Amino acid sequence: MFEGAAVVRLEDGSGRCAGRVEVKHQGQWGTVCGYSWDMTDAAVVCKQLGCGSALEAHMYGDFGPGSGPIWMDEVGCRGTESALSDCTHNGWGQHNCNHGVDAGVTCSGFRLVNGSTACEGRVEIHVLGTWGSLCASHWDLLDAHVLCRHLNCGFAESIPRGGPFGRGTGPVWRDSFHCDGTEAHLGQCPVTALGASPCSHENNAAVICSAGSASLRLVGGGSRCDGRVEIFQHGTWGRVLDDQWDMQEASVVCRQLRCGEAETAYNPPKPQRGTGPVGLRGVRCAGHEANLTLCNTSLPESMLAAGIAEDVGVVCWGSRQVRLVNGPGRCAGRVEIYYQGSWGTICDDSWDLPDATVVCHQLGCGGAVKAVGSAHFGEGSGQIWLDAVNCSGAEAALWDCPAGSWGQHDCGHKEDAGVDCSEFVTLRLENSDGCSGRLQVFYNGTWGSVCSNSMTLKTVSLACKELGCGDRGTLETRLPYGRVSGPAWLDRVECGERNSSFWQCPSAPWDPQSCDDLRDEAHITCTAG
Repeated sequence: MFEGAAVVRLEDGSGRCAGRVEVKHQGQWGTVCGYSWDMTDAAVVCKQLGCGSALEAHMYGDFGPGSGPIWMDEVGCRGTESALSDCTHNGWGQHNCNHGVDAGVTCSGFRLVNGSTACEGRVEIHVLGTWGSLCASHWDLLDAHVLCRHLNCGFAESIPRGGPFGRGTGPVWRDSFHCDGTEAHLGQCPVTALGASPCSHENNAAVICSAGSASLRLVGGGSRCDGRVEIFQHGTWGRVLDDQWDMQEASVVCRQLRCGEAETAYNPPKPQRGTGPVGLRGVRCAGHEANLTLCNTSLPESMLAAGIAEDVGVVCWGSRQVRLVNGPGRCAGRVEIYYQGSWGTICDDSWDLPDATVVCHQLGCGGAVKAVGSAHFGEGSGQIWLDAVNCSGAEAALWDCPAGSWGQHDCGHKEDAGVDCSEFVTLRLENSDGCSGRLQVFYNGTWGSVCSNSMTLKTVSLACKELGCGDRGTLETRLPYGRVSGPAWLDRVECGERNSSFWQCPSAPWDPQSCDDLRDEAHITCTAG
C-alpha cells in the first residue's frame, strides 16, 4: 500500500528550524539515529520543512534525548529527495541505537526564490515561522558571497537592484548583515536592524551566484580573492601544481573568479601547501583565457619532469579590504588595509575628514564624524601601507584616493590613523554610576535619549545585557512634564524572541526628534539575573 511522505519536525531547538529530528510514522512520533547522519541528510530535512539550507548536522544528541521509538537508522539521502522518508534507511524501527545519539539539524533560514536556477533569486529569510524578503539597503557583494558559498553556488557575480526576481508577498526584514566575506554562512555575520529606515518590496535584496562556473577557489588567504589555488573536478577539490607559475596563469585565475587584475603569482611556503589530491599538474596560459581549463593543461611529461611542480597561489586586486580595529565598535577604530596578503595601517600625515568619509562609506558605517591620528586607537603592527592619503570624499574605496606608493612612508605606528563613523553606536545610563538611570544611545557623534513607546521587558533586558548590567530589568515610570533637551534618537524599539542583541531589534528610523515629552524618555533599572 502506498504511503505519503512521513511528516517531520524539529524539537527542543531555538525555533521550528532547529532541533532534534522527529518523524511521525503510524501515528506516532519518534527519533532518528545520529550514526552516519550527515549534511546531505540534514539538507533534505531543512528542504522538507521549508527552512532553507542546512547549517549543521548534529549527530550526538545535541538537542537532548527524545522519547518513544527510534524510527530510522543508517539514513542515506542523496540530497534530491523531497522528504526524509524518501531516503534509504534500515527499515522503520530497525536500529542499533539509543536516544543519546538522536540526530538533529540546524537550518539556515535563508533561500533564493524566483530565479531561473537554484543559484539566483530574491533573498528571503525565515523568521519565527514566516518567510520574508530582505531589504537591499545595506546588502553588498561581501554579504552575497557568503550566501552563495553557503548554498554551494560559488561566489556572487552581481547583486541586481530594481526587483528583477519579482515582489515578495510577506514582510520585508530590515536586517543589515556586515560580513567580511570569509564567514561560512550569514548567521556568522554581525547583524543590525536598529534605526533602519522603512523598506518596500521594490527594494528587495537579490543575488546572481556563479553556480557551476565556480570550478576554482582560493584557500588559506584573508579573502576569497587571494590564496592557494584549488580546482573542482569529478566531484572533489584538488590542488593545482606547476613549476613555472607566473602572472599569465594568475591573470586567468583572477579573471575567472571575478576578482579583478592579478597582483601576484606565488608558490605558497611549506606551512601553507596543500595535502589533498592533485587536480591539475602543469598549466601554461597566454593570459587572455576565460578560465584555467582553457589553458594548455596537457603538457608532456618531459616538460613537467624538468622542474619541480609545487602548489600555486595568487593575490588578485579584489582581495583588498579595509577594516577598523581596536575601537569600541564596528564603526570606529584604527584603519587597516589588507594588501598583498597582509594587513597594515595608514599613516596620519594629512589624514582628514574626506579620507575618513571614504572609509566609513566603504564599510557601510554612514558618514565620518571624526578623523583621528597619533594612534588614537592604539598602535598597529606590520606594514604601514599608505601615507599622504588625499581623498576628495567621493571615492568608492580608500585605494582609489591619491596617496604615496604602497609601503612607501616616513612614519612609525605611533602615527596610525583612525576614524569615528556616524553609525558607531553604544549605550549608557546617564548620570548613573550603577545600573539604573536614563537610557541613552550614542549615534552620529552625539548622545541622545531612547524613547519608551512600545518598549517591552525584552527590550529592557537586552539593553541591560548590552550595558553589562545583567539580563533583566524594569522600565521606570517618570511623571514630571517637560520637553526633552538634546536629541531623542530612537523610539518604538521592539525587541522580540528572535533578537539576541539590542542592535538587532527593529525600531522606528533614526530621528533626533523621536519624542519631545520628558515622560516618554526611557529610564530603566537593571538587575543581575
